[in-house]
Amino acid sequence: MKQIQAIIRPEKLDVVKDALVNIGINGMTVTSVQGFGKQMGYTEVYRGVKIEAKLLTKTMITAVVTDAAMDGVINAIKTAAQTGEIGDGKIIVTPVEASIRIRTGETGDATLD
Repeated sequence: MKQIQAIIRPEKLDVVKDALVNIGINGMTVTSVQGFGKQMGYTEVYRGVKIEAKLLTKTMITAVVTDAAMDGVINAIKTAAQTGEIGDGKIIVTPVEASIRIRTGETGDATLD
């Protein structure tokens, strides 16, 4: 099993979620996060005052998937989230040692259905 975390533009959330549901991913956690990468924030003028935002609002999607589903999930996220501009985000994949469904006590890949 793998845990996939995708940090994407907030406006891409619905497109990415739909892409994941279309390939059979039926569980994910979505979190609003802040951070910066190559963009290094942005500068804006509001009522004549220069405002520098050092942290940008992003959306993080976390899903635990089977090893067999990993490549499809990564491709779905890349395709749905990509704009070609700086700030499209990152996908991070980490191994998962165990998964336990609390309600039934099931373990392993069976918990991902």
